[in-house]
Amino acid sequence: MNLDNNKDQVQPELKVWVGMFGQPRTVKPNVITLRYSVKYGAMAFLSVVLALGPWCVIRAEDKATPRYVGMSSCKPCHSKQYQSFSSYAKKSSSFQSINRLRKELTPEAIRGCYACHTTGYGKPGGFVSEEATPDLKNAGCEVCHGPGELHVRTQDPQDIKGHLTEQDCEVCHISDRVKAFRYKPLISGGAH
Repeated sequence: MNLDNNKDQVQPELKVWVGMFGQPRTVKPNVITLRYSVKYGAMAFLSVVLALGPWCVIRAEDKATPRYVGMSSCKPCHSKQYQSFSSYAKKSSSFQSINRLRKELTPEAIRGCYACHTTGYGKPGGFVSEEATPDLKNAGCEVCHGPGELHVRTQDPQDIKGHLTEQDCEVCHISDRVKAFRYKPLISGGAH
């Protein structure tokens, strides 16, 4: 339909915005204004999508991945287990081992210790540093039971790993470490 040839017809009016923060202006549509509106409207839309796109993907990923909350978040509902773990499990103060050996190790070797001696190192919401994430500096409940954010929020047992096996322990306690540290799994040692 050619809008320019229909001069006798009443043409609808369009409100268009001039510039990003401009005032609306009323115009009668014609081929040029429609092309202009579509072209620049699409460009503005694409600019916003491209600018926010990576941020939106990251935010969606963050929401889908439960984060670590630290063992103090477990204490209100699991006080008996928390007390037992804090009192008897060596891993509840595992960062002391890193501090004891810090002078003898390279920074790279120290980072290698973080995987087993802290909570969630290298994972979303996990240990970053003693200063940034002090509640995650020891190997707490979530090392074995997984990130607790969702479970703390919902209090649903399905939202956390409840029944552990020796295979869960073997993530850190590989055969060389078992011999070196005389490892006995907490699940058979009754630390909680």
